[in-house]
Amino acid sequence: MNNLKVLNSRKKSPARLTKNSKIFKMIIHAIQEKKGEHIVSMDLRKIPEAVADFFIICQANNPNQLKAIADNIEEEVKETCAESPYKHEGRQAQQWILIDYVNVVVHIMLPEPRKFYQLEELWSDAPSTEHNG
Repeated sequence: MNNLKVLNSRKKSPARLTKNSKIFKMIIHAIQEKKGEHIVSMDLRKIPEAVADFFIICQANNPNQLKAIADNIEEEVKETCAESPYKHEGRQAQQWILIDYVNVVVHIMLPEPRKFYQLEELWSDAPSTEHNG
């Protein structure tokens, strides 16, 4: 329950992100560089209760790749956008790493947690885009 208080207490930036925003493009690029799979972005901007403008979800095949993707995202975003995450979680468990940039939240998941939690289904009223290629 404490995690919900943290999410509700933070404020989205008044500047709205788009799919053409530098940070959005850099996150997708950083995932693709480390061979992340099944990359999906979900546009949450029209969902009032959403805690971010976008979710970006991807899959890693093993804990080493999971960590490599997360590290690459943080390094690339810091270098090109001068942004550090508001918060990140899951590095110890190595099943699902969440990187929160306030307006965009990145979910890097192993196949089993992704199948179990079904974030795409949970937020199915949000338009989604695949970024595989």
